[in-house]
Amino acid sequence: MSVIELTGENFEQEVLHAEGTVLVEFQASWCGPCRAMAPVVEAVSEEIPGVKFGKVDIDQEAELAGEFHVMSVPTLLVFREGRPEKRIVGLQKKEDILKMIH
Repeated sequence: MSVIELTGENFEQEVLHAEGTVLVEFQASWCGPCRAMAPVVEAVSEEIPGVKFGKVDIDQEAELAGEFHVMSVPTLLVFREGRPEKRIVGLQKKEDILKMIH
C-alpha cells in the first residue's frame, strides 16, 4: 500500500473516520531526516497489509500540525479507530516503526 497525501480536506475521512490502524507521518520538504525516513515509511507500508499510511506536509497543513501538537519533524502518530495512540519523534529505523504499529 502506498503512502497517501493528507490535507485538512481529507484528514478527517482518511484518518479520523478510518477503521483500523493509520500511521501518519508529519514531515516537511526542507527536513533532511524527513527525506531520509520517507523511503523507510514507504517500505513499511508495503510490508503491512491492512494498515493505512499517510503523510502531512506541515508547511502546507500547519493547522493539522498544531491540532496534533507537532513541534518537531518527522513525527509519526499511530491512530487506531480514529484516536491517536502512539507518537515518536525523529528519524526512526524500520524496526522501530514496525514495533510502533504492532
